Amino acid sequence: MGRYERNAPAITADEQKKLAQKSVLIAGCGGLGGYILEFLGRIGVGNITAVDGDVFAESNLNRQLLSTGQTLGRAKAECAKERMSAVNPEINVTPVFAYITEENADALVSGHDAIVDALDNGETRLLLTAAARKAGIPFISGAIGGWYGRVVVLYPGDNADFLWQGKTAPPSGNLCCTAAPVASIQSAETIKVLLDHPGVIRSRLLEIDLLNARWEEIPINFAL
Repeated sequence: MGRYERNAPAITADEQKKLAQKSVLIAGCGGLGGYILEFLGRIGVGNITAVDGDVFAESNLNRQLLSTGQTLGRAKAECAKERMSAVNPEINVTPVFAYITEENADALVSGHDAIVDALDNGETRLLLTAAARKAGIPFISGAIGGWYGRVVVLYPGDNADFLWQGKTAPPSGNLCCTAAPVASIQSAETIKVLLDHPGVIRSRLLEIDLLNARWEEIPINFAL
């Protein structure tokens, strides 16, 4: 229990064992996904599928935890597995070097207890959340833009497609100081979902404004 002893008493011994049996899919291993992998692996989620069809580029170095001078040009999903092997070899990480498409979304989400959205575009989020909804799997979504971030948790009976439809917002940059806290919140929400803890960010949208140090919860009816 030594590795996880500092998780207690926030996470009990029985809950720690429960986490070890859980399976989570992280969609995207970049700015959000790298931190989410780190947090969930360190806390003891036993099985993680890391999905990303991209390789690391120099522009990722400003914010992506898995991006280093040594990983440039390498597959993000494979680097995710290597990172967790170094941090916590007890965690089983399955790397999937692929983009999420209409053809593979259902197969990718199958068998998981939670889906964590660390994607960077609305179109793919719509595909993934539809697959999660069909499979009856909770969906923990996060997004960042410049100094701003948002998090929302969707259960199978929820629908927030309107959040990702319409025109894409103009680029506002991606900062490491935004990615890390949003990923941290997503990780906390994932743990609560896996352990059936109360207080999940559901039927409300959490928006974070780090530039003005503001945190706002927006009540929304996500029912289908």
